[in-house]
Amino acid sequence: MLSKVTILKRPETREKWMKAVFLVAALSSILALFLIMYFVFSSGIPFIKEYGLKAFLFGQKWSPINSPQQYGILPMIVGSFALTIGASVVGAPIGIMSAVYLSFYAKGKVKNFFQSAVSLMASVPSIIYGFFALQLMVPLSKSLFGGTGMNIITASVLLGIMILPTVISISEASLNAVPNRYYQGSVALGTTKEISIFRTMIPAAKSGILSSVILGIGRAIGETMAVYLIAGNQARLPKALTDGVRTLTTNIVLEMGYAGVEHRQALIATAMVLFVFILIINLIFFVVKRKGSHE
Repeated sequence: MLSKVTILKRPETREKWMKAVFLVAALSSILALFLIMYFVFSSGIPFIKEYGLKAFLFGQKWSPINSPQQYGILPMIVGSFALTIGASVVGAPIGIMSAVYLSFYAKGKVKNFFQSAVSLMASVPSIIYGFFALQLMVPLSKSLFGGTGMNIITASVLLGIMILPTVISISEASLNAVPNRYYQGSVALGTTKEISIFRTMIPAAKSGILSSVILGIGRAIGETMAVYLIAGNQARLPKALTDGVRTLTTNIVLEMGYAGVEHRQALIATAMVLFVFILIINLIFFVVKRKGSHE
């Protein structure tokens, strides 16, 4: 009769056990996601039903302390989207061009140095980026555009820098995944290196490149501490790029510590709106990846 130890040593038995371990790990991740969704939606939906979806999403005044209390988050939605678009305009072109340089131009020690620098940028805490911008970028913005220097332009540039590691690393991996025969075939037809890269390699890797930009947008829209330091934190609709703004994330961070019952529910509802935005971004990412896999 075989002992339990002998049975566990069989390859097929070990494979079944490892399959069970991996399944539990995957289910744990899904369970954590559903618990987060349950907490956010179970607290946010009742408040929105009571206060009104239109008044909550399109209200232009956030005044949780003064009477009457108002919880319009439109200024924070506009602020979040303004900074996200600004970060994309700054970070996406620089990130894609950097990925092209690393894939087709950088060699040897230079390439290793730049790849290490990109990895280091990804590991820097966001609060450090915020202090950097506060000491260097805010005074520069103040001298160029006036005001306090804490505005959409400054925060967008900083967020554009912060999403660079995501855009560069994924775009570079996508470009490297394109078969080299595409490039060689294009060059063999008489095109220059630059034309081969921009007309052949980048279009072939567009799915991964778009995915990198979408993930970068997800990073930008969810950023808190760096934006908290330099965006101005003004809960009003901006009229110019030199105005300060408050994002959905910073609104939650600023007020959760002293919020009362209704105020806290409004902040959780704000988190729910942010969560929906992130879900939409991830859905777009899924659609882009699926479309690219069928091309």
